[in-house]
Amino acid sequence: MARDGIPSAVLLDALGTLVELETPWPYLARELADRGVVVDLEAARAAMLAEMGYYRAHHDEARDWATLKDLRRRCAAIVQESLGTSLPLADVEDALLAAIRFRAYPEVPAALERLRAGGARLAVVSNWDVSLHDVLERTGLRGLVDAVVISAELGVAKPDPAIFRAALDRLGAGAADAMHVGDSVEADVAGARAAGLEAVLVARNGGQAPDGVRVVASLDGLLMT
Repeated sequence: MARDGIPSAVLLDALGTLVELETPWPYLARELADRGVVVDLEAARAAMLAEMGYYRAHHDEARDWATLKDLRRRCAAIVQESLGTSLPLADVEDALLAAIRFRAYPEVPAALERLRAGGARLAVVSNWDVSLHDVLERTGLRGLVDAVVISAELGVAKPDPAIFRAALDRLGAGAADAMHVGDSVEADVAGARAAGLEAVLVARNGGQAPDGVRVVASLDGLLMT
């Protein structure tokens, strides 16, 4: 156990826990307009939702930069088809990538720094493609964690206990003195508990966890006793 009741190892989900996706369809409409294609917000929204659904089903195929490039091209094709545009696929892809923007939740950098100051080693554990490394760099979070474990690279996704064990191995920690923090009851809470870790649910917009599971509204809640 680290200082002040902080576990020796803290595993953290990415999307919904550390970072959020900015609403992408206004950006998509703007990027397409810059390329000479005018679409209304509802059409841009429908195209992005179709792309996001396809991405969620296929993101673990992007295990390296070559397969990520292929996935991005396929996602762009979903947008192109949804919009019915004759804009070249490469231009649609450029617009799509420019529209997808992530930012760290406001309290996250300071909370991670305080956890590390309390003696915890930190690992991001996420169902994501290989581009999560870039997202963490761009949001300024990569230097605040000790390891990053991504489902696409590992070949195992939450809630499989193996992904949590892989993160513990990278931190040199045991499950008995570790916690996992995430926003999904199914992927984060159930997976962590199956791996023998304490689970904490981040419910930024409210929500309930199974009995015996701690709920916090933000990462600041991890530091409150």
